[in-house]
Amino acid sequence: MKEVRIILTGGTIDKIHDLKKESLTFSKDQASQIPTLLNEARCYHPTLEQLMLKDSLEFTDSDRDRIVNAINVANESAIVVTHGTGTMDKSAQWIAERIQDKTVVLTGAMRPHSLARSDGPFNLGGAIIAAQFLPSGVYGVMNGRIFSVEKLKKNTQKSRFDIPA
Repeated sequence: MKEVRIILTGGTIDKIHDLKKESLTFSKDQASQIPTLLNEARCYHPTLEQLMLKDSLEFTDSDRDRIVNAINVANESAIVVTHGTGTMDKSAQWIAERIQDKTVVLTGAMRPHSLARSDGPFNLGGAIIAAQFLPSGVYGVMNGRIFSVEKLKKNTQKSRFDIPA
C-alpha cells in the first residue's frame, strides 16, 4: 500500500458558511476542514500539508507552481490535492506537464463539507483510494468516477463532472 500525502489548497470542500455575510468563505483562522472530515471518516493514515486556502478561480500560475513544487518534494508517491472545481482541469493539466513518477489525484466538492449533503467526503475518500492504486499520472476523482487529465471537465449545467461526449 502506498503512503498518501494530501495537499490542501482550498476550494469549496474547505469553505464554511459565513452567517454574517451570508456567503461561503474560508474560516477566519485559516484552518482547513479536511482534518475534521478525515477524523469523522476514521481515516488516520494520510499526511496532511496545508499549502493554502484559496478559491481556485483566484489561482495564479504561481499558485500552481507552488502545488507542483509541493508534489515534487513530497516523499510520498501517492498525492491527493484538494482543489476548487472551477479550475481543477487547468491545474491538473499544469501539474501533468511538470511532474513524473507520482500518482496525483485532484478532488474537491460542489458543496462544502461544512454544509449538509456535501459530496466532499465521498470524493475525498475515492481520491485517497485511487491515489494508492492508480499508476503514475494525474487524475481527477469526482462523483464516483476517475478522470484522466484529458477528460477532467466540470459540467456546470448538471453541477457534476462528466466524461465528455
